[in-house]
Amino acid sequence: MTSLWHQRILGSFTADLSRLWVACDPDGVLLDEKLLSELRVRGFEVMEYDDPFVFRAEYEERYRAAWDAGVPAPSPSLIVHLPRDAADDLPWDIVRSARTERLILAELFPKLAYSVVRQVEPEWLAVLFDAHQTELQSVRGEGESRDFILEHVYQLTPRAIRTEVDFWREALRLHFDHRTLPVPFAEHVAGILRSRKLLAGQPVAQWLSSKSALLRVVQDGWYRYLEKLKLEGRRVAEPGLPSLEMKIEIPFDHSDVRSIIDSMFLDGGLHPLAVSGIPASVPNWIKVGIVEDAWSQFAFADKGIAALEAAIPQADASHKVWGDFAKRYGEMLSRIHDLPGKDGGEWIEKIRGHIQTIQALSDERLRAWVTDRHYENLILQPTTKGPVMVHHIPRFLRQRRSAGEARVALLVFDGLAFDQWVRIREHLIARQQPLTFDESTAFAWLPTVTSVSRQALFSGLKPREFEDSIDHTNKEEFLWKSFWQNEGIAASDVMYRRALHQVEQLPALYSDMANRKPKILGLVIDEVDERLHKERSKDDVTHALDRWLESGFVECLFSYLLGEGFNVYVTADHGNVDATGIGRPNQGVIAETRGERVRVYRSQSLRADSVAAINKTSASTIPLAVPGLPADFVPLFAGGRSAFVPDGEQVVVHGGVSVEELIVPFVKISGVDVQG
Repeated sequence: MTSLWHQRILGSFTADLSRLWVACDPDGVLLDEKLLSELRVRGFEVMEYDDPFVFRAEYEERYRAAWDAGVPAPSPSLIVHLPRDAADDLPWDIVRSARTERLILAELFPKLAYSVVRQVEPEWLAVLFDAHQTELQSVRGEGESRDFILEHVYQLTPRAIRTEVDFWREALRLHFDHRTLPVPFAEHVAGILRSRKLLAGQPVAQWLSSKSALLRVVQDGWYRYLEKLKLEGRRVAEPGLPSLEMKIEIPFDHSDVRSIIDSMFLDGGLHPLAVSGIPASVPNWIKVGIVEDAWSQFAFADKGIAALEAAIPQADASHKVWGDFAKRYGEMLSRIHDLPGKDGGEWIEKIRGHIQTIQALSDERLRAWVTDRHYENLILQPTTKGPVMVHHIPRFLRQRRSAGEARVALLVFDGLAFDQWVRIREHLIARQQPLTFDESTAFAWLPTVTSVSRQALFSGLKPREFEDSIDHTNKEEFLWKSFWQNEGIAASDVMYRRALHQVEQLPALYSDMANRKPKILGLVIDEVDERLHKERSKDDVTHALDRWLESGFVECLFSYLLGEGFNVYVTADHGNVDATGIGRPNQGVIAETRGERVRVYRSQSLRADSVAAINKTSASTIPLAVPGLPADFVPLFAGGRSAFVPDGEQVVVHGGVSVEELIVPFVKISGVDVQG
């Protein structure tokens, strides 16, 4: 059922009134995923107006030429999305021909402070609109607006928090329900608690606004809680935590807290303690956060996998739901790599079977999600809260510079899946590195090959906008520097380096940086991608990655960059999967020699011929329409977990449509002061 909010916005657009519309939308109201999908059903396509030259080329090619020729355009009506409150910047011919609508949050929510409403994530505006229409009788100021939104959107009443138990219950519930507070709201709550001398001196706002920050404190508190109960053992999947924060006492034994903690262990957010024996006096509820022996470890993993299977998103889920699932999935895969395989026997086979079930079902639903054009909606998403696709990353970093991050370093780990990022994070924690990790995800470009997705990442462009270099990465440095030069950064202040993975390379990099003193740094670290081309399974890649991490490359590089005042961001251009060969077809051209989950053709007819030929002799293939690609770049994806390599060959590849390939980590790395 369409919400009142969606009815209000959709009611502004009627396809038979005009074939060309302008939406003046400085707050990104129209870019809500559900609204974009519904507009498409009603005959509208939304095209962003950012770069006037890029817009003009796409508009003329896809719409103006069709209208002038009297033939059908890609959709009956086009909405030009303008991220400003007036159409003054648009070309005269567009303004003259179009019907203009204004979507301004200040006008849509007149009883709430505009400065507060614009901090609410778009997915919560429907909930807020219902409350605004039914619960508000008079205009509210900023403080009252925050209180109103906290209560009706985030289901949090900060003035009702009177004890530490209240706080931990509410903080854990918020994150578990995926209602992490925007920073201004978190600071508002922290101010209320400070006025009551509750959790004085603690980074309450950070805990409420960052799930990773809260989980780290809770994890550390759990291990110390078990120590008080005389339970000591080996930390599963998280070998050690440095004493970075003050010792926080969390009321785990309170019923309101432990009910949420139980679920957080199962979904991989918290890690259990492996112990050699459990005293009879230990309460039964604590067992969710401990494993007694190898068999308990298998049972714990199996229970977590069952919870993960139940959480596979539906085919119409939002990108945030898919991103949250990808993080849980990555945590689980990393945990499974640590299981004692030689002792596993039937347990290991059972777990692998469950994982394959999750892979098959999540792949199927993700492909349906892409086919239903939900993936297409991501291209238009605003970057205010973080990048949604990898080509948004330069724009997000531009915003961070405007917010005061003068020096920015982007580290692209070529081919790094989320489970492999978990290995890096846990290695750094085990090495007692004084770091915090603000983790989120981004979607790679399809097809998930380096020449497409990594170029999009460094250029900030859609693939159709770098058509001349889409089959190689030779222009990557030029595109990276061009983006920043267009933002007013001198070329001499921008650096790019690739093919980094050895400790021996670091002194030369440091020396070059010392001489050039860049403000913007882009680095490609290719160790994972190198291993993909040499190993036959993700297990092998994981073990090789663990060995490489022992060289100290990552902690040395992170330490140096943070010491030089850089704000460090880590991401990947795509992930990777295990696959089985179905044979190498003779038709088509592929940009990479090993990333063979996809074949690329120069026309729809060539692809159709290839589909008919391949499907006669091997597993099915998937011809997907991917937005944003050049017209003569037509991909054909291998079905299931298969690859276009010799029949039966086991490989680790990328290029296709799976959670592990398509959804990659995007992580802010920060240093913290170690307290005595």
